[in-house]
Amino acid sequence: MPAREDMPDTIRRSPKKAQDTWAKAHDSAVEQYGEGERARRTAYATLKRSYEKVGDHWEPKQRKGPSDERAARGRQAPVPTAGGVDAHASKAHLMDIAKRLDVSGRSRMTKGELVEAIQRANAQQTRRSRQR
Repeated sequence: MPAREDMPDTIRRSPKKAQDTWAKAHDSAVEQYGEGERARRTAYATLKRSYEKVGDHWEPKQRKGPSDERAARGRQAPVPTAGGVDAHASKAHLMDIAKRLDVSGRSRMTKGELVEAIQRANAQQTRRSRQR
């Protein structure tokens, strides 16, 4: 299966179901659009409906659905993506994720600030994992 060979490391470190979701969506997108960036974006969009990025891997969301305003509005929306963070999750859920990622100052952050801090912490952990 082509998607298994092209699977990003963050997904390889994720549960098997997340890997299967990404692979199936990627292979289907390759059939429709051909190999390349569009197939990868489509696979990520599918993954983000059921999973959220936590650190250097993906975990199941509490509720399925769009992860941010861009996903809710479509790809032409002029708003930035939340990079795999479930921006529609409750503030309590985001606080829990921030605590797990050891985000400092989280207790004083707004929901939007938590999303941004989690994005930065996720990127940092992903970079560290790649260096190993």
